[in-house]
Amino acid sequence: MEKLQKSVESLATGVDVFFVLLGAIMVLAMHAGFAFLEVGTVRRKNQVNALVKIFTDFCVSTLVYFFIGYLIAYGTDFFDSAAEIQGKDKGLALVKFFFLLTFAAAIPAIISGGIAERAKFWPQVVASGALVAVFYPLFEGIVWGGNFDIQATLKDWFGAPFNDFAGSIVVHAVGGWMALGAVLLLGPRMGRYRNGKVVGIPPSNIPFLALGSWILSVGWFGFNVMSAQNASASGADGSVTGLVAINSLMAMAGGLLAAMVVGKRDPGFVHNGALAGLVAVCAGSNLMHPIGALATGAIAGGLFVIAFNACQNRWKIDDVLGVWPLHGLCGLWGGIACGIFGLEALGGLGGVSFLSQLVGSVVGAAYAFAAGALVYGLLKITTGIRLTEEEEFQGADISIHKVSAYPEEDLVR
Repeated sequence: MEKLQKSVESLATGVDVFFVLLGAIMVLAMHAGFAFLEVGTVRRKNQVNALVKIFTDFCVSTLVYFFIGYLIAYGTDFFDSAAEIQGKDKGLALVKFFFLLTFAAAIPAIISGGIAERAKFWPQVVASGALVAVFYPLFEGIVWGGNFDIQATLKDWFGAPFNDFAGSIVVHAVGGWMALGAVLLLGPRMGRYRNGKVVGIPPSNIPFLALGSWILSVGWFGFNVMSAQNASASGADGSVTGLVAINSLMAMAGGLLAAMVVGKRDPGFVHNGALAGLVAVCAGSNLMHPIGALATGAIAGGLFVIAFNACQNRWKIDDVLGVWPLHGLCGLWGGIACGIFGLEALGGLGGVSFLSQLVGSVVGAAYAFAAGALVYGLLKITTGIRLTEEEEFQGADISIHKVSAYPEEDLVR
């Protein structure tokens, strides 16, 4: 009997390892979505830079999160022997690191879209390393690691801890608000505003933009569902349930359709609208009723279009991909929405507090903006963060990487 029990436990652990590993691979694939969303949005002379930048940032994030960030967030390191870190859990701790790394690496991938077309390469790499090594894990550890007893304090004050199941605040709002600090310090692209008026810069490749959105949307079901970090179907301990998947689906549909209507069928708004809904539902996907998730996504889709237009036209903030409206504002809305549509009175599972969600969301956004402004501000003072006018005019591909996305065309010239 004891042998049978051990076999069952071993099988369950193996299933969990595979489940979390699959989630990590799906979220890793989302980084291709980030890349192609940026490639399709920026001008042709900056497409190579987008691809190199996001892959480089991922690999830098891997190293700093392995050696520093994961230890800050969870107090766990991997400096013992291979046999010890593999351990009795068959490497479950290692694949959980892999999974959470893909979340951490989303921070520079988000920022990349906001600062596209005019940022220096190496200062951006340094910024990515600093944010993923220290500033992101500090907040991640508070929300998901229980550090500093802040979650316990929120529960004492408001009756429930801050709920962010899959990272509306921890990942998306933090990335978006960090990006805002960087975008403001960089300033707008050359020629974006003339005599106070916006000069249109259309996306270079709508199919690539759409491909990026599709890749992200598919991978998001690993991002959300696998945030349970085990394959149990009971849901009693926050583990995976079908509710998370269906809520993600409903929010995606609501976000796209709202953005299509408010954005007047513009393909950029349509494809980003789906992502806005997915960003917003992350926090409460484990608690909301599907209709609540639909409402959350629809509000996010409309919010993205309105905020993007306000940024570009009224406030003259040249956020190239609209990452602050998409991740920053829609993520902030998602954290708050969890405290609304997660309530039992509105069909949710309950166990959540509106005030706890409001405080956690606003504090997370404020912290991220301050961290982004600090890191990029220090780099601006020391090394500089922006290409010269000549380099920007020539394009980041030639200026930084010495090759364009379409080198055969250069030969014809």
